[in-house]
Amino acid sequence: MPELPEVETVRRGLAPALDGARLARVDVNRPDLRWPFPDRMADRLRGATIRALGRRSKFLLLHLDTGETLIVHLGMSGRMVVDDLSAPTGIQPGTFRRDAGWHPQHDHVVFHTDRHRVTFNDARRFGAMDLWPTDDLENHRLIAKLGPEPLGNTFNDAHLIAAFRGRNTPVKSALLDQRIVAGLGNIYVSEALHRAGIAPKRRAGRIAAPRVAALVPIIRDVLDEAIRAGGSSLRDHRQADGTLGYFQHSFRVYDREGLPCPTPGCDGAIRRIVQSGRSSFFCGVCQR
Repeated sequence: MPELPEVETVRRGLAPALDGARLARVDVNRPDLRWPFPDRMADRLRGATIRALGRRSKFLLLHLDTGETLIVHLGMSGRMVVDDLSAPTGIQPGTFRRDAGWHPQHDHVVFHTDRHRVTFNDARRFGAMDLWPTDDLENHRLIAKLGPEPLGNTFNDAHLIAAFRGRNTPVKSALLDQRIVAGLGNIYVSEALHRAGIAPKRRAGRIAAPRVAALVPIIRDVLDEAIRAGGSSLRDHRQADGTLGYFQHSFRVYDREGLPCPTPGCDGAIRRIVQSGRSSFFCGVCQR
């Protein structure tokens, strides 16, 4: 499932086409994805202008001049991709590059502006969309309980130390808890814990405050690097122009079981364990 860097990469790729654009038409080609689309979604979107294109955690937010916000979740395989209708016929700069895994029957929602076509394609249909009053967005059930954004000012030393205090859960599970910090997933938690030298099974409440505080800039660095690389493309993720992300080539531990630990001077190897049904990758020598 896309994590914060992948969603942020998609948001940045969509912004030139959608930020400030008027939706001339929206084609809704099925009644539902993970759950039913909101009532009369196509009618409510038609003619609306997108005032801003935002993101909260792993959700894209299209803030409309109608007073509503379209909430978009990409799910496991969802893509939002741009075709520049002013470009000449054929593959041109600004036109989506369709790979072998692209199937038009999975084009479930298509947004039309004067110049661009933005297609939501989702083979597994685990994605979702909803319309909600913008002024009440923080009360939407998908957003209401989210913790601070890890790249924002409210995610800081004091917050994370307080959130970990007394918790008997493994630190890996704590960082995946969206109420503690929003947008982190399996890949980037594994990478951040390796950089911090903290074992994923270590109890969150038993990590010394200075080590917890050191996690904050490490998490930010990992996310910033991933965003600059266009996210991680392991299976389905594509940027808004259809190109792959490249952060997977910078993984230190994720999906590297059995390979030498990249920490200078460490003679350990990357191990894999399962925590709460998810793979955790780490070095048993330098992560404690």
